[in-house]
Amino acid sequence: MRDRNTNGSGEPARSVAAPLDLNLLRTFLTVHRTGSFTAAARLLGLSQPTVTTQIRSLERQLGHELFERQARGVTPAPHADELAARIVRPLDELAAVAGPADGADDAPAEPVHLAGPAELLSRCVLPGLSPLVDAGVRLRITPGLTEPLLEDLRAGRHDLVIATFRPRGRALTALPLTDEEFVLVTSPTQADRLASSDQARRLASPARLQAALHAVPLVAYAEDLPIVRRYWRHVFGGRLVRQPEVTMPDLNAVKAAVVGGTGFTVLPRYLCAAELASGSLVLLHDPGDPPINTSFLVQRPGTSGNRHVAAVRDHLLAAARDW
Repeated sequence: MRDRNTNGSGEPARSVAAPLDLNLLRTFLTVHRTGSFTAAARLLGLSQPTVTTQIRSLERQLGHELFERQARGVTPAPHADELAARIVRPLDELAAVAGPADGADDAPAEPVHLAGPAELLSRCVLPGLSPLVDAGVRLRITPGLTEPLLEDLRAGRHDLVIATFRPRGRALTALPLTDEEFVLVTSPTQADRLASSDQARRLASPARLQAALHAVPLVAYAEDLPIVRRYWRHVFGGRLVRQPEVTMPDLNAVKAAVVGGTGFTVLPRYLCAAELASGSLVLLHDPGDPPINTSFLVQRPGTSGNRHVAAVRDHLLAAARDW
């Protein structure tokens, strides 16, 4: 009689691991992408305890922990990164092949949730939306700062985010969208005052210009002067040490204050091109190598069931060439 623990040749029989459940892998990949059990549950239409149970079941099958629980979300272990790299492409391809449920093609598509900086949305994105809306695309647009918008993207609250920096990690797909140049500007009145001052008779000198501007009110987006300090480091090679006289977390409002004669500021060129052309703003300095910031179009992890997300993404990438 053959020993049940041998393969017939006297060698021990090899145990065959049970195949991993695709649903468990799909849940795992969603948690890995979002960094949160709660966000994954929302995207998958499951309860948070169900997601937790599925991840624990997968961990038992694999024999090691996949995520380290943190106060906010989870951090993937090295084993999790390796597993995600192996399964991400086949699972996404399978989701694309499966497509929407029967009859879903006839149903109206859900709105596409797009988010980004208020100024870029209002100046560049919103004026060019008519082809999308005419084609039947519905849009829900949210302005905001990049960091919280990316957190909401991972949690499934947005489909696309225009980010002012490339997101860290491999979970989010980010494509370069547009470059914005920063310019140092003031009103004609303030420019005349600077030009007539003894200290700044030759404003072509960067050192003289910096010294002269210390006597001019500074209008800024925020108290820590993120845009102005960046300009100073890049163009003047030094650190700006001063407090702003006026702050407003809206670059359109900053521009309006400076156009009205209040001090000077640094703005993206796209936002003040019309004012520079009309003369209501004056360029204070024209460096050969101005500071440039690249914005990125970031898409929600996974394969979207909304056919209009890709249409909006492609439209923005094409339109951005003319911004």
